[in-house]
Amino acid sequence: MNCNEAAPLLPTYGDGELDPMQSAEVEKHLLTCAECAARRDEQVALSARIKRDVPYFAAPPSLRSRIDAVLAGTRGTLRSRPVWDRWRWLGAGALAGSMATVLAWLMGSAVLEWRDGTDLAAEAVADHVRATLSNHLTDVATSDRHTVKPWLSARLDYSPPVQDLSGEGFALTGARVDYLEKRAVATLVYRYREHVVDVFVRPAAEGTARSRSPVSTVRGFNVVRASGAGMDWLAVSDTSADALTAFVARLARGDAAP
Repeated sequence: MNCNEAAPLLPTYGDGELDPMQSAEVEKHLLTCAECAARRDEQVALSARIKRDVPYFAAPPSLRSRIDAVLAGTRGTLRSRPVWDRWRWLGAGALAGSMATVLAWLMGSAVLEWRDGTDLAAEAVADHVRATLSNHLTDVATSDRHTVKPWLSARLDYSPPVQDLSGEGFALTGARVDYLEKRAVATLVYRYREHVVDVFVRPAAEGTARSRSPVSTVRGFNVVRASGAGMDWLAVSDTSADALTAFVARLARGDAAP
């Protein structure tokens, strides 16, 4: 097992959800790879911090009592109705139940779609924080986009656009390969004043950018998404949302000079 195979499995390995064979392969790799072992340790530390610091809200005991009371009242109403009226009541209830099911499905789909975008933003922020804290923002450190692009292309199954917008305040400082949704992704690293900006670039799926909120805030970091030039662009930084949004839009237009 090499790093490209092991890295996407580390979160699942840390949660103890790999099968015994995969877990043994990952453990064997970690014994010989300091970089993946460090990534594993960072994920374990992040998980522990989330469990320690993120508040957990339990439903109050009174909620169960209220639900039991409502159900008891419903059962009593059903038993007290005549047979013919009961069937009419059940028919109306079935129709209302069908409508409620459709409504629940629509709401559930919206919630899952929102959570999908939120989870992706949280994952990108976690990657950004991990790279910053480990002082490993770049695998290739250069402002020459003609060096960065072939370096990334040699390590990925696609060739991401690379622009240096130092004339507009966003200076390219290098790149690294990171992971989003368990897949390797090009990560361009920029400097804007005193801020580090990570830009994750991957081929765009149909409707990807339209289906998720383009701007969000996670743990104090702004996350901006856009699509363009055949790519999905996701930027993370602690700079202002307005500056980051304009920057990502500029990248997505793909109209930099050759």
